[in-house]
Amino acid sequence: MSLYSLTLTEVAKKIKNKEVTIKEVLDDIYSRIEAVEPKVDAYITLTQDLAYKRAEELQQRLDNGEDIGVLGGVPIAIKDNICTNGVKTTCASRMLENFTPIYDATVIKRLEEAGAIVLGKTNMDEFAMGSSTETSYFKKTKNPWDLARVPGGSSGGSAAAVSAQMAYASLGSDTGGSIRQPASYCSVVGLKPTYGLVSRFGLVAFASSLDQIGPFARTVEDATMMLNVLAGHDNMDTTSANLEKQDYTEALVNDVKGKVIGIPTDFITEGIHADVKAAYDKAIETMKNAGAEIKEITLSYAKYSLATYYIVATAEASSNLGRYDGIRYGHRAEDFNDLEELYRKSRTEGFGPEVKRRIMLGTYVLSSGYYDAYYKRAQQVRTLIVENFKKAFEDCDVIMIPTAPNTSFKFGEHSASPLEMYLEDIYTVPVNIAGLPGISVPGGFDSKGLPIGIQFIAKSFDEKNLLQVAYTFEQNTDYHTKEPTIEEGK
Repeated sequence: MSLYSLTLTEVAKKIKNKEVTIKEVLDDIYSRIEAVEPKVDAYITLTQDLAYKRAEELQQRLDNGEDIGVLGGVPIAIKDNICTNGVKTTCASRMLENFTPIYDATVIKRLEEAGAIVLGKTNMDEFAMGSSTETSYFKKTKNPWDLARVPGGSSGGSAAAVSAQMAYASLGSDTGGSIRQPASYCSVVGLKPTYGLVSRFGLVAFASSLDQIGPFARTVEDATMMLNVLAGHDNMDTTSANLEKQDYTEALVNDVKGKVIGIPTDFITEGIHADVKAAYDKAIETMKNAGAEIKEITLSYAKYSLATYYIVATAEASSNLGRYDGIRYGHRAEDFNDLEELYRKSRTEGFGPEVKRRIMLGTYVLSSGYYDAYYKRAQQVRTLIVENFKKAFEDCDVIMIPTAPNTSFKFGEHSASPLEMYLEDIYTVPVNIAGLPGISVPGGFDSKGLPIGIQFIAKSFDEKNLLQVAYTFEQNTDYHTKEPTIEEGK
């Protein structure tokens, strides 16, 4: 068996037991990248020189009998909106094409403290705005299961890298489903932690009250190991929750007896693909057979999540992206006559169509005369959605819904209609609006052989319950063991 096809847990164990050297692991994964990356296009930047230098340091420490951490020597990929000291962080935008941070995000520091090695930075939708990784300024990442189709977004490169076995795990960010939806499309595990559990310091902001960093991995166990490293209070992030550190691996128990799983009957209605619905129904049976109690619940306000999201998220994006003006940050136009023209030309040249669309939407809903009608009302509806979930969790431990209403679509299929694209996030957005933890696990395949994800949602900071249920589902199915062939799409 090739080293690149092992799970994160397996390769970490082999390194620790000195069955393989860290350089051998790195050689194998970079060889895999060399062979597969030209087809998949998951990476924007590769950092071989830094990776091999770090591998040498870690190997010396290991040979000297030192503890190199739970992720010691394991190569990890990073979404390109997370700051890496001395390595370009572009957000897949022309605006930040040449931006090199002078500091590491907190999550990068935590990965390095745990012994991980950064392989490179992965492709994404520009400024994390999109559901397909088609809005990237640099390239279009392909879905390893069918290269004619999208990997999902906005963390498409991170999902595709793990799915194509070009990284043992990766980091993504999730503002409205940007970890869970691509995890579903690429048949990997994608975990969006509770808002505030993982530091956002060093994450380039899209919508600050919604953004959350989380891991992609091949198994629930691997994602749990990553969460153990990433979670924890950070003084550099004012929204970081100051909670006692937990060991989430305690949740890796194949048992759901006594657990109540809520099925929102009023939310899973029209717009869902028949194959996805069939996989979802089968997943319900799987959990029932594993000993869980299945209970019908209602989420009457969840249907308003998408409208709420596209007001709140765009308003915050409009504010956050105001700094990219060609003077303080980002791309600067070369030919201009005055300050106003410099601003206009720099932003026109630097931002792509989807980013411009969201900035304009956000500026509109925040403008005088419209603020109360849109932004204020959206925040009020957000409160209703939060309360709706709290009420639902009085009757169940975990909620289970499909991750996405459809499987991966072909490139350009939704390009003419932004609304069609936005609807791909209908099952993921409510989780961000309410600040809850959610996880997508491989849950089957459609008639074309394309992956389907099943999503579990828990109460705030109830990751242990969430992971136990997800782990049990994974252990009672074999979908996560299937691998893509990475062949040209039909």
